[in-house]
Amino acid sequence: MGSGNWIVDNLNSALETWNGKLDEIWTLISTSPEEFKGGGIWNVIVSINGALQAIGYALLVLFFVMGVVKTCGSFTEMKRPEVVFKTFIRFVLAQAAVSHGMELMTALFSVAQGMVTTIMGASGLTAMSATALPDEMVSVIEGVGLLESIPLWAVTLLGSLFIWVLSLVMILTVYSRFFKLYMATAIAPIPLSSFAGQPSSSIGIAFLKSYAAICLEGCVIVLSCVIFSQFASAPPAIGDSTVAAATIVWNYVGELIFNMLVLVGSIKMSDRIIRELLGLG
Repeated sequence: MGSGNWIVDNLNSALETWNGKLDEIWTLISTSPEEFKGGGIWNVIVSINGALQAIGYALLVLFFVMGVVKTCGSFTEMKRPEVVFKTFIRFVLAQAAVSHGMELMTALFSVAQGMVTTIMGASGLTAMSATALPDEMVSVIEGVGLLESIPLWAVTLLGSLFIWVLSLVMILTVYSRFFKLYMATAIAPIPLSSFAGQPSSSIGIAFLKSYAAICLEGCVIVLSCVIFSQFASAPPAIGDSTVAAATIVWNYVGELIFNMLVLVGSIKMSDRIIRELLGLG
């Protein structure tokens, strides 16, 4: 229900949008790819993964032959039992990775999701703390006259636009994580087939590292939300009440947007942060 003051209602509307996106992120980050959007997307990804397994098997043989040619100086070395056994084991493991790649990807995500759930439980938060306009700020805004409210309109419009854009960027980043998970899972048989040859195995290793980084992005995102929740529990100070109302509102909105920028920046750079922390490059 509106307060009857356009400036207050506009700021409250922007904060409601922000709080709504935070609640959506809190829900999404604890959702598995199988449950996302009812599981329809996951079923399509599973079908694509199964279809690409045939190509993966073909590449498996190709990488295997290339590996044998590059690692063995001559076919005489293939007569040595230890070399034959090592090559055979590598081929079998690579074939298992292609055949059971879906289970491998799901297991990696489950480990990361368990970490996310643990962080949520340890934080003691069941939902994100809502950011609300303080009563003191409402009183300052409602106490200005018509002419004095004109600068407040400009400040409110600019601040609301920033908050709306930050909300959009934040939620798009979280959604893009699901897209990266789906894409990596769909094409998994292709890079996993590279394990058949020792020279090409670096492709598969890099793929698994990248997938692990995507999964662990959820930990950085939820940690960012938990930290911001503490910021939200202590809203920006109103400041000196003797200065102009426009200055008070501008200082408040500026500090609020700064706190939001910290959160959005952490979420936006979650992939880079996790790669740097784990040394994934």
